Amino acid sequence: MTSLALIEAAAARLEGHTRRTPLLEAPLLNRLAGRRVLVKAECLQVTGSFKARGGWSAVSSLPAGARGVLAMSSGNHAQGVAWAAAAHGLAAVIVMPSDAPAVKIANTRAYGAEVVTYDRLCDDRDALAAGLAADRGLVLIPPFDHAQVIAGQGTTGLEIAEQAAEAGVTRAAVLVPCGGGGLAAGIALALEARAPGLRLQTVEPVGFDDMARSLASGQPQRNATAGGSVCDAILTPTPGKLTLPVLQRLAGPGLTVTDAQALQAVALAFTHLRLVAEPGGAVALAAALATPDLPDAVICVVSGGNVDPSLFAQTLAA
Repeated sequence: MTSLALIEAAAARLEGHTRRTPLLEAPLLNRLAGRRVLVKAECLQVTGSFKARGGWSAVSSLPAGARGVLAMSSGNHAQGVAWAAAAHGLAAVIVMPSDAPAVKIANTRAYGAEVVTYDRLCDDRDALAAGLAADRGLVLIPPFDHAQVIAGQGTTGLEIAEQAAEAGVTRAAVLVPCGGGGLAAGIALALEARAPGLRLQTVEPVGFDDMARSLASGQPQRNATAGGSVCDAILTPTPGKLTLPVLQRLAGPGLTVTDAQALQAVALAFTHLRLVAEPGGAVALAAALATPDLPDAVICVVSGGNVDPSLFAQTLAA
């Protein structure tokens, strides 16, 4: 199980390899939200998303003699693992949905990984990945349900705790984009120890709110479909077995936003902060702007910036 000690150990291994991303604030964005909004810019992280943290944490903790790694991802975990594997001299095979943004597939290959695609509406991704791992002797690194991956993502929470204190924020809602819950669980564990006045809430797209429904019901819930939102980075079928118990204990109610709200947040992140965000990475900012019942201070994680260039251009022009 992931613990503060595991997160701190991951932080030590990540030092010099990943970035301490900034916590940004813009007066005009605060005015739009009607509250203080601080943005943790993980879109500026190595490989363009927070997933570099978990990828490096997991790969750097492998036992000596590992032949290579295998990951399943729509793109951000793919790039994080591929980058970390290359830096450690290991082979990487990444199983990706065929409808993943082309920029994510191209970047994953550019980091030296072999990409194997599948149809997310028809194919059994887990069976495909398990077969490849067994045939080639690769270590599977799941996108969120893995103690070392969660620990790596938790280093984001250590930084938020420090940066919020520097900004004079001791009580706030911390809004986090959520797929399987690895980032949210890691941050929640770090905040529990380092900044207990900061309470985490997950944010998901409408129609893909399995975590919010799971937190409300107390039981794991599944989404009715695997695709159909512009927020591709956070479309997972059900919460993780490791992440859900952490969030049941530490998180507040889950929030949801529409695709239109996510795209508006992409545009506003660029307009006011000059950040390039992907839709799934911008849902927490969207919730900070659209949800009335939030504290006077909100910290939101912009978790990734690997947006398709044509979509980004269309969003800014809208």
